[in-house]
Amino acid sequence: MEIIQIVGLGLIATILILTIKEQKPMFAFLITVATGIMIFMYLAGKIGGIIEVLEQLAESSGVQMIYLKTILKIIGIAYIAEFGAQIVRDAGQESIASKIELAGKILIMVLAIPIISIIIETVMRMLPA
Repeated sequence: MEIIQIVGLGLIATILILTIKEQKPMFAFLITVATGIMIFMYLAGKIGGIIEVLEQLAESSGVQMIYLKTILKIIGIAYIAEFGAQIVRDAGQESIASKIELAGKILIMVLAIPIISIIIETVMRMLPA
């Protein structure tokens, strides 16, 4: 039932924002950012639990931890870039939001190169010469 709390918080924030947006747009933006941060911080504990389970699965399956950590970093960059872009988009800065998303995609590609290299090397070893 945690989703009811999150949706309730979102609805209350939306009503506040719509009420004060015409007279105080800066306060409306601050409420938007604060609400997003509160929801993100509430979910941070859940993310920690998911990471622990993934680490246990990786250890039991013999996957090297460096690959799991790289994948977790990639997922983290994707979420943070999306969160930041949405906040900037809420402020009406679509151009900057697009650049944040582009930066996130490039950083994801940089982190993914070692994993892609390992996959290609593994496939090449499996193919007959």
